[in-house]
Amino acid sequence: MTDEGPRRRLGRGLAALIGEVDTEVGAIDRARTQRRLPIEFLRPNPRNPRKSFGEEDLADLTRSIKERGVVQPILVRPATDGSDGYEIIAGERRWRAAQRAGLHEVPVYVQEVSDREALELAIIENVQRADLNPLEEAAGYEQLMAEFGYSQTELADVIGKSRSHIANTIRLTKLPEKVRGFIAEGKLTAGHARTLVTLPDPEAAAVCIVEAGLNVREAEALAQAEAKPAAKRKIDKDADTKALERRLSEVLGLRVEIAHKGKGGEVKIRYRTLEQLDDVCRRLEGN
Repeated sequence: MTDEGPRRRLGRGLAALIGEVDTEVGAIDRARTQRRLPIEFLRPNPRNPRKSFGEEDLADLTRSIKERGVVQPILVRPATDGSDGYEIIAGERRWRAAQRAGLHEVPVYVQEVSDREALELAIIENVQRADLNPLEEAAGYEQLMAEFGYSQTELADVIGKSRSHIANTIRLTKLPEKVRGFIAEGKLTAGHARTLVTLPDPEAAAVCIVEAGLNVREAEALAQAEAKPAAKRKIDKDADTKALERRLSEVLGLRVEIAHKGKGGEVKIRYRTLEQLDDVCRRLEGN
């Protein structure tokens, strides 16, 4: 039996395990393993792909838990260090909010799973709930591939996403640091970011998208306009020219291009709104 077969079956079983697919078998299994544990017995999973917990989201969940309790049990496994505690596989945000709400016990599902299965569960649960930002999702995929030898196709089978989704998400990790910062802060969506990965200067384009408040379709149009001149350009720009373009783009918050022509040249400033044009005019006038 190959590894691929068990991974496919595991992927389908995981959905039922975390409560997204309510099959009869899944319901019986959960009923058998569900219990309540003191909240201090639980500890966060250091391998959890989710790293950011928004204060506003935590506050909303805390209010909900105060009113209704923890509706969806937290998925845990016995601690691997031999202690009496339990490691959270999925549900760390609920655990944090339950602490804020002053709960002494929380409902849990206890499962005996390996490190690989625990990471799969954490990624699937967060992806299905849309709790991960695109970079956290990409980091989780890369971790599964690096530590457990998954191919993108096998990973797609387990996670329940297309192989192209896996590949495009992983590519986001190659974007410049500033662009990744925009994604982590929620200023750029995954759809926005995917339009930038093939551009020669994704950082300048990202600044333009954020400053102009472009939607994904508008960002795609901008990316196509940027890619066409780049494809036609036969001689690459020198490092000094690129650095100057980045400096001007950061100062203006707009896409700036410099083209040398003999002893002279031209500077192009791209704007999307009349307000942006007015701002450029004021800067040139010294106001």
